[in-house]
Order: sequence, then C-alpha cells, then structure tokens
Amino acid sequence: MRSTWLMGWMALVLAAGCAGRQEPETPDYEAVYDVPLSEMWPSVREYFTDANLPYREDRGSRVLETDWKQEFGGSKISGYWHRYLVIGKQEAPTKSKLWVIRVTKSVNKTLMAPGRDLAWGQSFSRGGAAGLSPEDDEARLAFPQGENAFYVDSAQGHRDLHMEWRVFRSIAPLLAKQQEATTAQRVAQASQARTPAAFTECGQDIIGLKARAKAGGVMLLGELHGTQEVPRFIAQSVCQLTTSGTPVSVGLELPVENEERVTAFVKSEGTEEDWLKLMEAPFWRSPYPDGRGSEAVANMLEQLRLLRAHGLDVEAFVYDHPKLSGQKREDALTQTVLSQVKAGPGRFHLVVSGNIHPRTAQGLPWDKQYQPMGRLLKAQLKNVLSLDMAYNSGSAWICAADKRVGKLDCGVKETKGKDNGDRFFVHVWDSPNEEGYHGVFYVGRVSASEPAIARGMGRPGANDNSVFPRAGDAKVMASSRR
Repeated sequence: MRSTWLMGWMALVLAAGCAGRQEPETPDYEAVYDVPLSEMWPSVREYFTDANLPYREDRGSRVLETDWKQEFGGSKISGYWHRYLVIGKQEAPTKSKLWVIRVTKSVNKTLMAPGRDLAWGQSFSRGGAAGLSPEDDEARLAFPQGENAFYVDSAQGHRDLHMEWRVFRSIAPLLAKQQEATTAQRVAQASQARTPAAFTECGQDIIGLKARAKAGGVMLLGELHGTQEVPRFIAQSVCQLTTSGTPVSVGLELPVENEERVTAFVKSEGTEEDWLKLMEAPFWRSPYPDGRGSEAVANMLEQLRLLRAHGLDVEAFVYDHPKLSGQKREDALTQTVLSQVKAGPGRFHLVVSGNIHPRTAQGLPWDKQYQPMGRLLKAQLKNVLSLDMAYNSGSAWICAADKRVGKLDCGVKETKGKDNGDRFFVHVWDSPNEEGYHGVFYVGRVSASEPAIARGMGRPGANDNSVFPRAGDAKVMASSRR
C-alpha cells in the first residue's frame, strides 16, 4: 500500500514540475497523512521552522501556536496580523491529520462585528476618547502596547484548509520517502530532501480565484471606489497567484501621466523619498477625490512593492485618460490595456475600474450604441472575464452629484449590499447577465477609505501637510461608480 502511495506522490510531483510552479486549487476536504501522528509531527515542526513562523508548542498534546505575523511580511501599513493554531489529530493507528486554525486581527475596526462600536451609556469626553467614561479612559490608556495592542473586537478565527494542504503538499512526499527508507537511509534522505520553504503571508485563500487565473488572461473588476476591501482583495489576489507561480500585472484606473511614478515605486526600495515621488503627483490632491486616490489604494501599492521585493513577479500599470470622455475615453482605455496584455502574453492581468468600463454588453441607458472597454477587449482577446463587485452593507468614500449646488459631493456614505459571509470569493455564472458581467467578486462588509492625502504625505503616520501645495482648480472627476 505504501509503495502505491509513494508512486502516486511521485506522479503528483512530476505533474507539478510540468506545470511550472502552479499550485492546484485547494480541495474542500481534509488532508489525511498515511503515517501515525508521532511520525508526522516532527515534519510539521520543521515546516513551520523553515517557513520562518516561530511557534510555541504544547508537546504533550501535539499542539503548536505561531507568533503573530503581519500580512505581506513586514509592511508598515497593512494593519492585519495573523497567527496559526496547529492541532495534530490521530485518525487511526496508521493515519493522522492536521487542523490549522487561522486567527486574524487588526488595529482598526474593519473586522468588528456590526453594532459593537455603539455607545450604550452616558458619554463623558474630557480630553480622552469620545464615548468613554473616566474609568474606561483610564483602562484604555493602560492597554498593552506593541504586538498585544489589539482590541478583542478585531479578531476572527477560521479553519484554514488552504494552509493545511500547503503543509501537506510540502511534507507528505518526504514522509513517503522516509517510509520506504531503512533506518540508516532515513536520516540522510531527510537531510537531502529538506529545503527551507519560501513563505509569504497572503491572507485567507480567495475561493474560486486560482481556477480563473490563466496566463494571458484578463480579469476585469468593476468596483465601488473608496473602500478598504477592494484594494485588499487585489493585494491578496496578487500575493496568492504569484506565490503559486502565476506572474501578475495589476491595471489601475489612474491617469496615464502617473505611469512612470507608479511603476518606479513598485520597483523601488520603498524609502521615504520613493514614497514622496509617488505622492507628489497632482492626482492625489484632486479637489474631488472619488476614491481611486484613497489611502487603501496607496497602501495596496506598498503591498505590491513588498511582494516584488520578495522576488515575486508583480507589475503595475495605469490606463485612464481623464481628458477624454464618452466613447473616445473607452477607446483609449481599451488600447492602453490591450498594449499591456500583448506586451506580456504569459502574464495574468488583473484590471480594476468603475463598474461601467468592464461590461461586455453594448449600450447604456443614455446611449444604446455605447461600447464599454470590456466589450472592446473581448472582441480582440480570447480570455476576458468581467466581474461585478458584490459586498455586504457598510460604507464607502463616494463622490455623488449634488443637484442642489450643481457639483460633486464627496465623503463617507452608507452602502447597501447583501451578506454572503466574510470570505472573499470569485463566482462565475453559467451565462453573462444583461450588463455583460460573467460573475462577481465578493469582498464582505465594506468600510470607507478616505483620500490618502488626508494623512499628509499619504503614508500613515505622516503628519506634515506642508510638503504639498494647496490643490488648485481641476476638472470635476466622475462619481465613484462610473
């Protein structure tokens, strides 16, 4: 039986080699090891050691817990932290399995359950935080600092099948070889087969993403501008795809005049000077910031830069032509994106914009002949997938027309959506809808992200606003979903 198991694993390894570094889609069932727990557990310790995930272990119960690790491996600004609770289970005398519980927490309130931030009692504000009594304020000031300075409301825990299979695929071939070896050979083979794992924290697995990400393909995301969640979805998507061997180019609906600044920053070392060169562009200081220049977008660029700094194949480009309008603008958007796709036929292109441009159906309510970018791209490329944004209710930074004063009103506004859980996912329908969308990408409950420039230099923690001149007159930018 063990020989058959070993041959099966060798075939899997050969298949993986033929496909480059492509990582298969995560199965929806548990991985079972064909060895007792006592023989499997040392390899589990080695995996987390090689992955640079320090841990504490309860040796008597086959349970270990990793230290908190920041998403994207050291970003100063992502604000999300994770740890793994790893539990070994004896399934049968000769079989075992591994449970991995992923705990996520944040210094902000994105993960807080709705309603937990309401003030239910009398509020006293005497120089402290609004809504806290003097006793509460004293307790807040005494709250632990450093890695423990997280509020309980911000934490969530989930069974992480993706991580369970990631460990299994790494150590199961080694365990199989050890089963076939003699006692003397076992030590030598383990030493030769073991190589340090290159581990990058990519967030919880996005359901359905990898199956839709093909080399040369284009995925168009029609978003609601001004949320924290869409840039986070993009960053996690890029991380999960590139660590699986798929090179990714991210297309952003920013003015083409910013192309050099954006590409240079993603390839830079991320110094303060690099950040300032990115943020000094007039785009970030528009008097009508519609969400595309949000803090979350700026943070996403930093996360893409970090992934590239880790040796992953990440690129970014911009493609908007704001000086044009109507069909001429759609034509220009199409040509810019098309040139990027043709220049990188082996890459996967993830292109985000307002929710009109990605449509593949002709016509709009006010112009039946209108040809959106998605329709024009699909006519010239074989693999174009257009996804509309799905989300739970929350808030977003939105610019909407105010008919009373005849101009755009920009700010945090409530959004209405549908609750489909808290996991990011991609879902494709059997046929496109009337707007030409092939499916949806879901980002959970949304929360507003204010303009990056509101933090001075754009980088969180920067307080000096003097380095930027006042915004001058500029053309009114379109609303958040256009």
